[in-house]
Amino acid sequence: MILDGKHYAAELKDVLTKQCAALKVAHGRAPSLHVLLIGNNPGSLVYVSMKQKRAFDFGIQSTVHRLDETISREAVLNLINELNNSTEVDGILVQLPLPAHLNANEIIDTISPEKDVDGLTSINLGKLIRGTPSLVSCTPLGCMHILKKWKADISGLNAVIVGRSTLVGKPLSLLLIHADTTVTVCHSKTHNLKEHTMQADILIAACGDPKLIRKEHVKPGACVIDVGMSRLSDGSLSGDVAFDEVVHIADAITPVPFGVGPMTVAYLMSNTIQAMKNTHAQID
Repeated sequence: MILDGKHYAAELKDVLTKQCAALKVAHGRAPSLHVLLIGNNPGSLVYVSMKQKRAFDFGIQSTVHRLDETISREAVLNLINELNNSTEVDGILVQLPLPAHLNANEIIDTISPEKDVDGLTSINLGKLIRGTPSLVSCTPLGCMHILKKWKADISGLNAVIVGRSTLVGKPLSLLLIHADTTVTVCHSKTHNLKEHTMQADILIAACGDPKLIRKEHVKPGACVIDVGMSRLSDGSLSGDVAFDEVVHIADAITPVPFGVGPMTVAYLMSNTIQAMKNTHAQID
């Protein structure tokens, strides 16, 4: 079973565009997403351009704030506070990575949790630990959506995540715990990786190491979610999983590209819409 994230994202888009249209009728404007792009990182430029295009496709108003790489900490924090206080702004996203002189945790924690569509503020991460409703990181949400397409009830299964980032591995481990799976998180210091991954009914690779996961790492019949995407020396794209090997062993697997990536973008739009709904629910 090839888990087609592009198709699932298109299904979700149909639902979300209707919600956008309804919000525009009810409140006189579409949901509004503001992205801070600091510096000229080539990857960030591509990602932000793609996110803005997709936002318009969903009916979401998207504004990109292009900021010089040498911008001061104070100027960034002031801009975020202006956006926090604006009733015309629903979602705020700071594109990572940031220039070395800026502290990413400080910058992100300045974002109002109600507008934190990346789900990375300390408050939203803390709510996720408790299982309290909050905005959650988009890639983990996309992974959970894909898993539910594979199997409606994943409770009791063994889930192994390779990667412990705050953006993916850690929040995804919490979502899987809340779904009653038994979770193991592996990383660069893990000994005998194969011993852990071979126990996985659900194997999620999110470490940014091209083709790290080979056929010998995968239990027959497992569901394999590949979050990684790297460009190889020949210009081709590769995930963290050796797809051509693992596809013959896994019960289900995501491709790269068109697996997790489209779902990440779809859930960024979903979070922006949810942020606007939450704000107006409080006002009403």
